[in-house]
Amino acid sequence: MLELLRTTDPTLVPFTQALLSGEDIDCVVLDVNMSILEGSLGILPRRVMVAERDLHRARRVLIDNGIEPFEGESWP
Repeated sequence: MLELLRTTDPTLVPFTQALLSGEDIDCVVLDVNMSILEGSLGILPRRVMVAERDLHRARRVLIDNGIEPFEGESWP
């Protein structure tokens, strides 16, 4: 899986999931439970991951909806 989006915005992750679901693109959200470590401050980003075969389509879906996808180096 490759990183599509990294954000600290708590509303952006479910919106992204809904957009991807509407296009039949499966995704996994990582770091959801990190709020326990950070004290619910919202400073640690959540990551949305997609299969490599879906990455180009998923990026296009985000761009078409005004969301800038993650362009950096993905974490292992």
